[in-house]
Amino acid sequence: METKALKAKAVQVRMDLLRMIHGAKTGHTGGSLSNTDILTALYYRVMNIDSQNPKWADRDRFIASKGHSVESLWCILADLGFFPKEELKTFSQFGTRLIGHPNNKVPGIEMNTGALGHGLAISVGMALAAKRDGRNYRVFCLMGDGEQAEGSVWEAAMAGAHYKLDNLIGIIDRNRLQISGSTEDVMGLEPLEEKWSSFGWHVVSIDGNDMDTLVKTFEAIPFVLDQPTLIMANTVKGKGVSFAENVPHWHHHVPSDAELEKALAELSATLELFKQEGQVR
Repeated sequence: METKALKAKAVQVRMDLLRMIHGAKTGHTGGSLSNTDILTALYYRVMNIDSQNPKWADRDRFIASKGHSVESLWCILADLGFFPKEELKTFSQFGTRLIGHPNNKVPGIEMNTGALGHGLAISVGMALAAKRDGRNYRVFCLMGDGEQAEGSVWEAAMAGAHYKLDNLIGIIDRNRLQISGSTEDVMGLEPLEEKWSSFGWHVVSIDGNDMDTLVKTFEAIPFVLDQPTLIMANTVKGKGVSFAENVPHWHHHVPSDAELEKALAELSATLELFKQEGQVR
């Protein structure tokens, strides 16, 4: 998918996830909106995957370590045909597969996640297995910035560098907000880039909501042979919905009927602008 189309697709994913959360009356809205551009770039352009063969041995792997922000991922997997889009209406309902965190009973999900701090360690194991099995697949792991306070993240970071896993890509959704407020007030992280560099990772800091930059960065990996990559994706929590952006309350706020209508109107206007610019039909 071309970059212009990716931008429009990200808007559509945001609209889908807002409808899904509103219908379920539960969800993590802010973080799903912030990570939508990252996931859109990965799933529609960068990763080697096949929705008709989700267990393909040479597929790239994606681990959503910040598993609570699963809504954007569910919408993308449904849109790509990993499961019927109609199933999105069952999100977080009794008996559904589409629970509030990644569930590996669903095609396209590699691992149950959500207990923060575990995803990178899982990803290290997968990347190491690829090296030892002589396979070329890559492992992408999306972490939250609040998650960086977990000690297991740093144990996994040491292991990734030790085993020279240049097929391992860590991504931090650096929106600077977590459930209880600013990351720097809850548990200061800075200088975060320098910390990851000191653990032996090649660090690239980018605008994580800019599709052109995301695609260019992902397609340049690996930057250094025998060294894992850490992408510091600076994002806006609640991205795409003006009254939700950078508002801590929207971490797990469910939009009201009026808020949903207003948010969809904003996103529809953005799509219409893309149409006028020739970015989408």
